[in-house]
Amino acid sequence: MRGSLLVDNIGELVTNSPGGDGPLGIRRDAALLIEDGQVAWIGPARYAPAADRRIDAEGSAVLPGFVDSHAHLVFAGDRAAEFAARMSGEPYTGGGIRTTVGATRAASDDQLRDTVRRLRDEAMRQGTTTVEIKSGYGLTVADEARSLRIAAEFTEDTTFLGAHVVPAEYADRPDDYVGMVCGPMLAAAAPHARWIDVFCERGAFDVDHARAILACGQAVGLGVRVHANQLGPGPGVQLGVELGAASVDHCTHLSDADIDALAASETVATLLPGAEFSTRSPYPDARRLLDAGVTVALATDCNPGSSYTSSMPFCIALAVREMRMTPAEAVWAATAGGAAALRRDDVGRLARGARADLMILDAPSHLHLAYRPGVPLIRQVLRNGVPQCRP
Repeated sequence: MRGSLLVDNIGELVTNSPGGDGPLGIRRDAALLIEDGQVAWIGPARYAPAADRRIDAEGSAVLPGFVDSHAHLVFAGDRAAEFAARMSGEPYTGGGIRTTVGATRAASDDQLRDTVRRLRDEAMRQGTTTVEIKSGYGLTVADEARSLRIAAEFTEDTTFLGAHVVPAEYADRPDDYVGMVCGPMLAAAAPHARWIDVFCERGAFDVDHARAILACGQAVGLGVRVHANQLGPGPGVQLGVELGAASVDHCTHLSDADIDALAASETVATLLPGAEFSTRSPYPDARRLLDAGVTVALATDCNPGSSYTSSMPFCIALAVREMRMTPAEAVWAATAGGAAALRRDDVGRLARGARADLMILDAPSHLHLAYRPGVPLIRQVLRNGVPQCRP
């Protein structure tokens, strides 16, 4: 249904835009007019214009939809047994990725599509209106291309992650696999991708292989993202900054030089606390990054092995409790920060001309997202100004 829609009686409106209070641009006793899927007007509720339809926020908080800028939703199977083993004391090494590769290769397109749809809808019910989706569990030319084709049915932000791990059949020939990623796999994947990513980590791809793969992606017009410094110190952050990556993700083990490089660049540090929760690993020091002036995003890293959560509110609560972020910093990182990590200015904020992606909380303030962890606080979600299914 088109026409104008007024959301009014908003107790606290988080805009992430100038004109409001604090870093979240908060307006109180506000209203918001939506036309043609975009925000057309924001102002005091008493001055709200007439509209064809109305949603009464009943004094609750309204926020931009969450922007989940790091998710692996195209897969089959699960790794619950691996999770149980970790909770019993086994360390996380990333090796379980190959288990998911086998299941994904064996799955039909419809099975993969159903998983993406289920997780996308699950995330939407929790306030996520924009999600980036990576490939990376096919690791053949055909499977990576079909993963991205399926991902593109659900998001504009698709990421080619053929360099997730070296698959078993290439275990003794990593150079040959890198050659395939840079050649026929990239050629098949690029038409369906906006980004290219590499897991630059011990046990995955070294810095020389990562640089070669990312450079090939750049040469065909893909933007750069990097999985970096998750399992230990390494060159991934410095490589991402060198190549002008939009985002380096994980950032768990950082040197002073890594932080200085990020602070002097436009590269976003995307933190994924669900992974640390699920692997019992040390959390990134978000406070150190923020105090240095680094732009920080939060994302779920939703995947079947190391972070099987689609909940951005859960990640916000973890960031506040475990990573020394304030509630306002965590909410900004999960909305405007995620948009920055995807180099988008149409989402993650509520201002005239922005996409009308928003959530109405069953709470008076954004503070409740961290204050009441685990409680389903999302009353309603709008995407492009269209109400989505309620929780």
